[in-house]
Amino acid sequence: MEALNAPLKELPFYDDMMQALTTGLTPVWVEGCIDIQKCHLISGTGMPWPRKLIVTHDEMRARQICEDYRFFDKNVLYFPAKDILFYNADVHSDLITGQRLTAIHRLMSGEPLTVVTTIGGLMDKLMPPEKMKKSRIDLQCGGQLFLDELKKQLVEIGFERTAQVEAPGQFAIRGGILDIFNISDECPCRIELWGDEIDSIRTFDAQTQRSIDPCDRVVIYPASEFVLTRESLDRGMHLMALEGKQQLAVFEKEDNREAAARLRSILQELSDAADLGKNAFNPDAYLPYFLEQTGSLLDYFDPADSLIVIDDPVRTEAAALAQDKAWQMSMKQRLLKGYALPRQLEAVLGGETVLARLQGSRTLMLSTLLNRLTVLEAVSQYSLNVSSMHSYRGDFRLLVDDLKKWKRKKYRLILVCSSQVRARRLSSQLMDEDLMAFYSEDPARVLAPGEIMIVRGGLRKGIEYPDMHFAILSESDMFGAEKKRKKSRSKDSKTEAIKNFSDLAVGDYVVHEYHGIGIYQGLEKIEVEHKLKDYLKIAYADGQLYVPVSNLDPIQKYADKHAEKVKISKLQGKEWNKTKTKVRGAVQELAQDLIRLYAARQSSEGFVCGPDTLWQREFEDMFPFEETQDQLNAVDDIKKDMESPKIMDRLLCGDVGFGKTEVAIRAIFKMVQESRQCAVLVPTTVLAQQHYQTFVQRMKDYPVSIGLLSRFRSRADQKRTLEGLKNGTIDVVIGTHRLLSKDVAFKNLGLLVVDEEQRFGV
Repeated sequence: MEALNAPLKELPFYDDMMQALTTGLTPVWVEGCIDIQKCHLISGTGMPWPRKLIVTHDEMRARQICEDYRFFDKNVLYFPAKDILFYNADVHSDLITGQRLTAIHRLMSGEPLTVVTTIGGLMDKLMPPEKMKKSRIDLQCGGQLFLDELKKQLVEIGFERTAQVEAPGQFAIRGGILDIFNISDECPCRIELWGDEIDSIRTFDAQTQRSIDPCDRVVIYPASEFVLTRESLDRGMHLMALEGKQQLAVFEKEDNREAAARLRSILQELSDAADLGKNAFNPDAYLPYFLEQTGSLLDYFDPADSLIVIDDPVRTEAAALAQDKAWQMSMKQRLLKGYALPRQLEAVLGGETVLARLQGSRTLMLSTLLNRLTVLEAVSQYSLNVSSMHSYRGDFRLLVDDLKKWKRKKYRLILVCSSQVRARRLSSQLMDEDLMAFYSEDPARVLAPGEIMIVRGGLRKGIEYPDMHFAILSESDMFGAEKKRKKSRSKDSKTEAIKNFSDLAVGDYVVHEYHGIGIYQGLEKIEVEHKLKDYLKIAYADGQLYVPVSNLDPIQKYADKHAEKVKISKLQGKEWNKTKTKVRGAVQELAQDLIRLYAARQSSEGFVCGPDTLWQREFEDMFPFEETQDQLNAVDDIKKDMESPKIMDRLLCGDVGFGKTEVAIRAIFKMVQESRQCAVLVPTTVLAQQHYQTFVQRMKDYPVSIGLLSRFRSRADQKRTLEGLKNGTIDVVIGTHRLLSKDVAFKNLGLLVVDEEQRFGV
C-alpha cells in the first residue's frame, strides 16, 4: 500500500541505503528499529526485489515476524528449521516437512514471495535447486502420460500410493484416473486419461470427492526434501560400510566392545532399511553419503532479485555459532559411543559458513541497538528515530484529542481496524468529532499531510515516526483489545492426528485394546534378534507388557497421573474381556434407543432461519478476539442446522476458555433476528450472572432485550421477566433451574442452550 510505503522515502538516509542495496555494497545496518516497525521497513525498502528472506534467531520470533509481516504483504511463508540435535530421530513432524516443502515449491515456481526462517533453517542442508527442478513432473491437458512410468517416478520423489487420496503426499490410481495431492496445494488433483492422453485435469475435495475447478496444467513437485535414486542409495550404503569398518577397527583397537556392538547393529538396521527403499528410514543424518552435492535455502534465492534481511544480527549471529557448537559436540559424543559415523558431522552447514554467505549477499540488518559482531561486518550504518504507540485502552475521548493534536502538526495518520464494518463505523464517529477521516481500500492512495485514513487489516501494535510526521495506529492501540487476524475458513482435514509416545508421561493410565488398563512406565531399549529397538513399558496388576513404538494403534491414553485411582487390569485374567462384552451390550441398547429417538425427530420439522443479515455480519465482526478454526467451523455447522427444516440437536464440546459462549451468542443473535425467543439454562447462579453480563455487553448496540432468572434477582424483577417472556418483550432469558418451573411460559421459543449439561445430570 503506497500510503504505508511513501513516507519511508522521506528518511534522511533512504536514497543512500537503497543505492547501497542496489549496488551490493552490503550488509547495510539500520539501528533504532523496533518490533513491527521492522516489517514496515522491510516491506517499503524491499519493493525492488520480489524475493525476500528474513532471518532471525529463534522460532518464536520467526513466527511473530511472519504474522506481523502479513499485514504489509500477504505473500509470506514460514520455513521452520529442523532440530539439529534430533537429526537421527526415525520420525519427523509431517507438519514441519509440509511447511518446508511448501516454501521450496513456491520459490521454485518463480512467484514473488517472502520467506521467514531462523538461522538454523539456513544451516539445514537441502537438495540443490537444479536437482529439485529436474524432479518436477509437468502435466498438461492433451499431453501424454504413461501410468506405469509415472508410478515409479512418484514413488521415487516421495509420494505414497494409497487406495484413496486423503492427505498431501499421496496418490491413487483407479483405471484411467490418477488422483494426486501435492504437498503445497490445498486440494488434490484428478487427472483423467483417454488411453495415454490426458483428457482432463480438475481439483476436487478430498473429503467429498466432488470436483471444484477445472485446470489446464498441474506441476507435481517432490513430496520429499531429498530425491534419492536406487544408485544413490547403493552408493551411500557402500560408503557407510567402508567407514563403518574403519570405525569398528578403531573401537576394537580401543577394546570398546559396547560401542562396536552398537555400531554393528546400526549398520545392519540401515542396510535392511535401504533394501526396502529410501522411505524405510530417515536420510537426513546421512546426506553426505547419499548426495554428492547439497545446497541450502539460500540457494533458492537468486541474488539478482532477492533481498536478505537479518533481524537482530547480534543475537542471530550468536545463535548460529551456538547451534554449530552444539551440533559438533553432540555428534562427536555419538561418534565415540558408536551411534554415528564420521561423515555425519557434515550433515548440516557450519554456522560460520552460513554467516559468511550472508555477509556476501545483498543483506539488510535491522536492530534496536548497535553492538559488536564477531563474524558479520556492516559496510554502512544508519540510525532511525521511531517509537511504539501507547494504548488508549478504549478511551475514545483521549484518542480524539491526540488525533486532533497530530492533525494540527500535519501528521499523516493510518488507523487499522480488523473489519470493514468497524472501520466504517470509526470513520463516521471521527467525522462527528470534526475530524476528516475516510475509509479506503485503494492501494495506490497516498496520504497528504493532516489526512486520516482508515484501512482494514490485522496489525498487532502501532508505530510512530516523529521526524516524518507519520503514525500508524492498530485496533489494539485504540480500543485496548488485541484483534488478531482471522484465520482462513479452509476446510480442516477430518483425519485424526498421528499420536506418538511423546503424548504420554510416566505414570499416565493407558488402555490397551486387548489387555485393558495399565500404567505407562516409560521407554526401554530391548535387543530382539540382535537389534536394539524402543518399547513402551506398561505395568499391569500381574506383570509388565512391552509394546514396540511402531505399534501404538491399540493404545489410548486413559487419564493423566493425577486422575482418581482406577483399577488396573490383569494380563492373564478374563475380566477385561467381560468388561468389553458388557460395554458392547450397553452400547447396542443405547444405539437402539437413539435410533428410535432420532427417527421421531427426523419426522418432525423445526423453524427455518434465513441467511445471515448485515446485522449478523456486523455483530460477528465486533467480536474483539481471534476466532479459532474450531470456533468458525462450529458456527458454520450450527447456522446450517438453523437454516434447515430439521430440528437442531447439537452438542458443542470444548474446555474452559475455548470460546463456546461466543458460538452460542452468535446462534442466539441469529434466532432473535427471526423474532423468536431464546433461553440459556445454566447450573449455578454465579454462571447465570456471568453469562448475563457477557450477553448484555456483546448486544448493547442492538435492540435485544435480555432477562435473568435466578435467586440473585428480586421477586419483582423475576415477575417482570416472566411477563416479558409471556408477552414476547424479552428476547433472551438466562437462568438456572428456575427456567424449568411450570410458571415459565414463552410466547415463541426458538432456541434453547443448555450450558454445562453434565452438571444437570443430563
